[in-house]
Amino acid sequence: MAQPDLTLTASLRPAALDARRGIVRLHPEALTALGLRPGDPVRLAGRRETAGIVAAAGPDASSALLYADDLTLGNLGLRDGGQVRVTPAALVPAGRVALAGPVAVVAAVSPEMLRLALLGKVVTAGDDVSLLPQDVLPDASVRSLVEAARRSLANTVGFAWTSTLLSVVTVEPAAGALVTMDTLVGWEHGPATHGAAPGPAAARPGRSDTTTEPAEATPASPDASTASDAPDVDELPGLRAQAEELTELLDLGFHHREVLGRLGTTISLGVLLGGPAGSGKSALVRAVAARVGARVHPLWAPEVAALANQAAAERLRAVSTAVRADGPAVLLVTDVEALAPADEPGPVATVFRQVLAETVRAGAAVVCTTGRPEAVDPALRAPDLLSLRISIPLPDPALRREQLTVLTRQVPLADDVRLDEVAGRTPGFVAADLAALVREAGVRAALRQKSAETPTVSMADFTAALEVVRPTTMAASTLELASVTMDDVGDLVEVKQTLTESVLWPLTYPDTFARLGVQPPRGVLLYGPPGCGKTYLVTALAGSGRANVLSVKGAELLSKWVGESERAVRELFRRAREAAPTLIFLDEVDALAPVRGQATDGGTTDRVVAAVLTELDGVEALRNVVVVGATNRPDLVDPALLRPGRLERLVYVPPPDGAGRSEILRAASRQVPLAPDVDLAALGGELTGFSAADCAALVREAALAAMRESLTAATITAAHVATARARVRPSLDPAQVAWLAGYAADRS
Repeated sequence: MAQPDLTLTASLRPAALDARRGIVRLHPEALTALGLRPGDPVRLAGRRETAGIVAAAGPDASSALLYADDLTLGNLGLRDGGQVRVTPAALVPAGRVALAGPVAVVAAVSPEMLRLALLGKVVTAGDDVSLLPQDVLPDASVRSLVEAARRSLANTVGFAWTSTLLSVVTVEPAAGALVTMDTLVGWEHGPATHGAAPGPAAARPGRSDTTTEPAEATPASPDASTASDAPDVDELPGLRAQAEELTELLDLGFHHREVLGRLGTTISLGVLLGGPAGSGKSALVRAVAARVGARVHPLWAPEVAALANQAAAERLRAVSTAVRADGPAVLLVTDVEALAPADEPGPVATVFRQVLAETVRAGAAVVCTTGRPEAVDPALRAPDLLSLRISIPLPDPALRREQLTVLTRQVPLADDVRLDEVAGRTPGFVAADLAALVREAGVRAALRQKSAETPTVSMADFTAALEVVRPTTMAASTLELASVTMDDVGDLVEVKQTLTESVLWPLTYPDTFARLGVQPPRGVLLYGPPGCGKTYLVTALAGSGRANVLSVKGAELLSKWVGESERAVRELFRRAREAAPTLIFLDEVDALAPVRGQATDGGTTDRVVAAVLTELDGVEALRNVVVVGATNRPDLVDPALLRPGRLERLVYVPPPDGAGRSEILRAASRQVPLAPDVDLAALGGELTGFSAADCAALVREAALAAMRESLTAATITAAHVATARARVRPSLDPAQVAWLAGYAADRS
């Protein structure tokens, strides 16, 4: 039976989470016609053939389009608007994959890390692929490994990890196959996973394609990087202070130990380097090592932690031996928390501490990097191990402006480009994210000016790139925000002013609060009847683009397992601090933080409330983070959460009155063609008992009534509105509204 196929038009409009991950999106009708489900592989044919993983497009998608990114279109040899033939493909695991890439990337990225970056992607010989992990449709069993690979790639490769492209040299089978944890992945003419090299020579008679030779402990010196591989410190804006501190330490330890001897003291060259993923920790170490004339021996901690205990110990000792025998040398351990976790360190952690101590005593330097210092075993901070801690903070707007200046040094910018505005619209972005943003803007400019002799990158290109590139610190968040602002919120003038002062001002003007010597509000509680716009208000706040948004419902953080709920709360606030300035939106906060002492769940919610209170005003400062809670039952929220310094501003979101309903109707119908006989002012006065959501639903129902009458309808008339009124009923409960109004009056 012939395979079903469709010929569709390629559209360069990837979702934010799809970019360069081998994902294409189709309308649900197209998926049904091809007999596909999200996550299935597909064969794509343009000027050349490639393959990908299919996902469902959004409700506004066209059934005639295939949505893909620039990398997929390049593999197809097509431009935006080209014709693509789509057919289902068999799910064939790849036996072997060999890749080629830049020399610096080949030297820095181990085969195990490379396999995790390709995991879940369908690759074809001759394709270009990125290092961005396929985390849109991940396998739950390897989710933690993929997340570790993301952090490690940012640390190991440096600024350009999100924009680096690799070439697929060979694939077995050649027609395209899915990379799994059993696939032998390696560099062309270089190392491969499990010590086997890709190609026919790696096969053994009587063995399956996925069987590999056991790992062998080899010295690390062949992987050591030299000064030619390292960036210059001047290319790392924002890291100069940390570079000077590390340079002074290594220069003194490598070249001036005789001075220490005359002073009767010694020096320990153990450093713990902390900072967000993608902030340039590994690049900093390589740049400083090149400055002081030392070689760098990289070691990816998750790779060693995945080995058996004996193999891991042998690998650690081999690396230490190679470092000590290499003269001035630095052992660079990335993602050290994988080898020495704070929770339940195992036998490998003991060996690791011993190896570090021996390496430092021998006069070599050890620099361990981590994006989560709290997850690292405190025993590593002993005086004879990692005695010095250097932190790389998240860049503020001024620093992002400086980084953008360096990154666009070779980019022809149009006159309308305002890097200050780009820096202000990139909260939570680290250097790697900004590099990806500049690259994406360049791709957009190239697509727009294919025949121009002197192409330039305009502000519109940066604006389009901002819709695709996400900050690394928000990688775990799948929140997709609508493009609405406060101007789209009808009525609620006083509420909008209060939220602007309590939420946007602390995130946008922290320097002003510091200059005046006052602490900005830590949090706000929105309460009011259902459907009156509490969640919509927060979405409008997020639409300002000046802060990252983490949104969770209260019940989502609760778990039946002891300690998991508190861990989820700590993780939420940790991500918020990393991505600052951040707005944390806790919807249905009464489910997360009910009054303590009344629950029958064994004390889980009591402990969660305590965890939230600790995060709000605990020892670790919550800088540039504002918490907004929403509830219909403020009386069920623990009173301790509503004290000053916590959710101290209680904002009542009342049901709209007649004038307010008219404003909401105008906002909801801003893009709707209304006939002259539709009087929104009079209509708003008639909708007694309607919430904001009811008013918006009325406009939608009127449009549907016009469509039922005629699919070619050009306007919505008063008759259509009357038909909609017969279908849409008011949802406000008068008793609940009266109680909430009384509660608000008592709090005023």
